[in-house]
Amino acid sequence: MGEFQHGLFGCFDNCGICIITYFVPCLTAGKNAEAVGESCILYGCLSILGPIGIWSRAKIRGQIRDSKGIEGSFINDCVMHWFCAICSLVQEAQEVEGGSAQAESMARE
Repeated sequence: MGEFQHGLFGCFDNCGICIITYFVPCLTAGKNAEAVGESCILYGCLSILGPIGIWSRAKIRGQIRDSKGIEGSFINDCVMHWFCAICSLVQEAQEVEGGSAQAESMARE
């Protein structure tokens, strides 16, 4: 089993994702969900609903961990999103992005 490419507090490894997530965390949550085959809009909206948001973000984090072979548990994912939601979202976004240094366009085709 592996680990995330970037640490939990490696938010500034990609300042673009960090800034977007700080101001519009539901966008990053939706993009993370979309990266694992879930609905971008549904999980983006769920992410802002208190305890439901913690559950939905932890569920997506678990799917990202499973797809990348990263060890962890659902309880740990919930704790991460309870105490460090922005850092967790950025870490997940960096993981699904694959470490590429190029910025993505926010426009949809």
